[in-house]
Formats: sequence, C-alpha cells, structure tokens
Amino acid sequence: MQPRPIILQQLDSDKIAHGFFTREGGLSGGIHAGLNCGYGSDDDGVAVRQNRARVSDTLGVEADKLITVHQIHSADVIVAEQAWQPGEAPRGDAMVCTTPGLALGILTADCAPVLFADAEAGVIGAAHAGWKGALAGVLEATVRKMEAHGAHRGRIAAVLGPCIAQTSYQVGPEFRAAFTAQDSSHEQYFAPSDKAEHHQFDLAGFVMSRLQRLGLGQSHDTALDTYADDRRFYSYRRSCHRDESDYGRQIAAITLLPR
Repeated sequence: MQPRPIILQQLDSDKIAHGFFTREGGLSGGIHAGLNCGYGSDDDGVAVRQNRARVSDTLGVEADKLITVHQIHSADVIVAEQAWQPGEAPRGDAMVCTTPGLALGILTADCAPVLFADAEAGVIGAAHAGWKGALAGVLEATVRKMEAHGAHRGRIAAVLGPCIAQTSYQVGPEFRAAFTAQDSSHEQYFAPSDKAEHHQFDLAGFVMSRLQRLGLGQSHDTALDTYADDRRFYSYRRSCHRDESDYGRQIAAITLLPR
C-alpha cells in the first residue's frame, strides 16, 4: 500500500503539491506501524527514511528535499531556502519558502499541523501549532513571514490538518489558567470535564479562531481527531493512555512545484 494523503481543494493548485499524510502506506512495524516520519521516535531509522522517501515521491520531490525542523513548541519561523540534513535541522515550529522543489514538513501526533499557500505569489508555509505555539503566536508569525516574502494575506489559504479533538483532550486547571491569563475570552475553548477541576480543550477551535482573525483569503479545518482514529493517525496522548513506550508521527507537507 502506498501513502494516501488527505488533499484539500483549498490548497489545490497547478503550482503546489501538498498532503496531510496518515499512518497508512508505510513500512514501520510494532507500535510505530505505518508511515512514521519522525526521526525523534524510537523507530528503526531505515524505516523512517524509507517512509519519508515515500512521502517525497508522492509529492513529486527528491527524497532529500523533504525537510522538517526541530520542533520546540515556539513561535519561531524558519525561512527555508535549501535542504538540510536531519541532524542539522534548525529549531523552530514553522517554515516559509519560495523555492520550488523544496517540501516543508510538519510532524504531529495530536498537535495541529497548518499548511499555508499564496499560489499567485509562490509563497508557502507550514506551522506546528501545539497549544504552546498557538498561544505564543506561531500562526500569526508564519503569515507575517510569508508577507515579508511577497505573499498577500488576502490570497493566503490555510488548512488545519488532523489533530486531537476537544472530546479527547482533557486538561488541568493550570493549562486553562495559561490561556485565560492571556485573554479572558479564551474561556470559550474550554468545556466542562467529568473530572473535577479539569476541562476539555478545543485546540482546533482555538487554532481556527486565530486563523480567521488574520483576515486570510480562506481557512479550513479538516475536523479529524487523531486520538480517536488509531487506524489512520498516531496520537501521543493515546499512546500514554495505553502505556506504550513510544509513538509515531504523521507528517503534513507542502511544496512549490518546479516552474
């Protein structure tokens, strides 16, 4: 079986290839079974490289042109002009690119991957929006960096890929306090939980609200829950609840096609 990425018409263009890849179509086994693309996992390195090569092939780019950053849950955005080796990946949580043939990849296992494109300007972006990065402004920083390289926010399309859903995301009081301390209106993203002093956090809703406030041309949520669908997605929280020793990472990627 080959990878079968989720493709969205909002990013569809003859200038761009993209995909929110699931765990389907990979070579990893055991608890990483499927298309695990995370070098940071305990999976066999050869299998991860082969999985990433399958992603590259699906996107139509060379295997060494699919790049990911060392994600640190920040608002730091890297301008990618050429590929780097896996062990030399810069630290950050988003990338922006105007170089055809270079694929930007975001690794997730419950956090929110967001792909951006201004096809007319030839500017793409990819962001890892975990709760810390989203709260810190990684989405806003990505759009500003795209604009600095010629994009127009009124033309930018953004798509939020599969991430953990509110019904699956129980959080403690200190988590909620971090959000309401920034803005009391963030209370709306927390629903009551069946555990005392805990709440269910709506990561997708929070991310989409940030995107919508940016005034982009369009923004879309795939509305898929990584925690609930173990056949298609890896999930860090699910692996913890199952007391598994590690977990895989799916990849969302976007590239400008050669002119």
